[in-house]
Amino acid sequence: MAPPSWKLLEIVHPAAKILVDIAKSQDSEVWVLVVSGEFLKEAKPFIEDGGTHKFDKKQLRNKELAVSIEGKSLEEKKTLLAKCAATTLSSKLIGGEKEFFASMVVDAVIAIGDEDRLNMIGIKKVSGGNMRDSFLVNGVAFKKTFSYAGFEQQPKKFLNPKILLLNIELELKSEKENAEIRLSDPSQYQSIVDAEWNIIYDKLDKCVQSGAKVVLSRLAIGDLATQYFADRDIFCAGRVTEEDLQRVAAATGGTVQTSINNVIDEVLGTCECFEEKQVGNERFNIFSGCPSGRTATIVLRGGADQFIEEAERSLHDAIMIVRRALKNSTVVAGGGAIDMEISRYLWQKARKITGKSQLFINSYAKALEVIPRQLCDNAGFDATDVLNKLRQKHALPSGEGALYGVDINTGGIADSFANFVWEPAVVKINAINAATEAACLVLSVDETVKNPKSESAQGEAAASAMGGRGRGGGLRGRGRGMRRR
Repeated sequence: MAPPSWKLLEIVHPAAKILVDIAKSQDSEVWVLVVSGEFLKEAKPFIEDGGTHKFDKKQLRNKELAVSIEGKSLEEKKTLLAKCAATTLSSKLIGGEKEFFASMVVDAVIAIGDEDRLNMIGIKKVSGGNMRDSFLVNGVAFKKTFSYAGFEQQPKKFLNPKILLLNIELELKSEKENAEIRLSDPSQYQSIVDAEWNIIYDKLDKCVQSGAKVVLSRLAIGDLATQYFADRDIFCAGRVTEEDLQRVAAATGGTVQTSINNVIDEVLGTCECFEEKQVGNERFNIFSGCPSGRTATIVLRGGADQFIEEAERSLHDAIMIVRRALKNSTVVAGGGAIDMEISRYLWQKARKITGKSQLFINSYAKALEVIPRQLCDNAGFDATDVLNKLRQKHALPSGEGALYGVDINTGGIADSFANFVWEPAVVKINAINAATEAACLVLSVDETVKNPKSESAQGEAAASAMGGRGRGGGLRGRGRGMRRR
């Protein structure tokens, strides 16, 4: 299950909800769910046998297995991170163009710098074309919003424009239903109509006087304002989404205004180039060369909507890995290598411990082998054969097999680190801790309390719903035109 698909699920079961929430806190790592489930599976025999022995869980840090990429030049880092991202994408649908997308992901992550908000990297999807037509904008790009007559008369390209960001409506608004105006003289009606027009024209005049050449608003910009700006060579776009507007503000250095009174130059944004560009069947507003440079946009192309959705999920995984590797330069070998090595270490550690703790540690070590086993199952390989090879390699006394993991290209084992199958050490440490805490949290529940009346009511409602389907289902339903009795 891909991480973004969790947003589409309405999880009701308490234990499942706990596991998913903990996994979401770890960059939506599916690894956490897999290992948590394996921990619970291994703990089940001890729970059934009444095992209640407790032991202290210490954070595991094997510094000998972690390698730092700190101290390298930016170009060297970009090369290493691109290889790391390419490895992440190799098993995805876009694996055929992994080098192309890997460099794009690295450039996007470097563009946002130390920005913690992941939504500063926008991903826009456009059907049609091929994957190679995808491109990266070092700035902001979003689809052309709804426009009125007069929009085509506006300029579509500016160099070094001033950008005004608004959160107000620039159109004539109808009054409330309960609005009431009493006139003593019919001639006063025209003055009220003129006041409405004067208000909107005053707003538009102040927008023009601010010196802005691009006007964006989260709310509607009506046909009057669109034609007004077109006559003065100003580009405008209304109904811009909140996320895109905030990204434009972060990139251009502007500030969203809730009033057009006293607009000063400090609240206006700017960029090197603004243009409206045709991308497939869509038109995009593109802001490039932004001074703040804290945002980037990836425009994805593909033949089908389902393919583009899967490509977005694949890029999400690559962005997470590169982002973590860039912030925390210590990495470990992936492909199940680090999991097998930790498992081997725990097996040996358990032999030196007496009492029930030895059994618990052995089960913990066995549970960690679920990652290479799952990788083999997903790739269609014989998991038992590959795991036996990994156990033999990691058991070598010289320690030369510590970096060996599953090789999905050959169906055997290979040096994961040499093949740039990396994982940020901080992600692996946090994932192990999160998986352990999730399993302990579920195991800490002694008993559950159920409401029999509620369950019976739900059962009857479900039976009624099922009975009402098909050919009558034993229940009489009222048709649309039947009279109630």
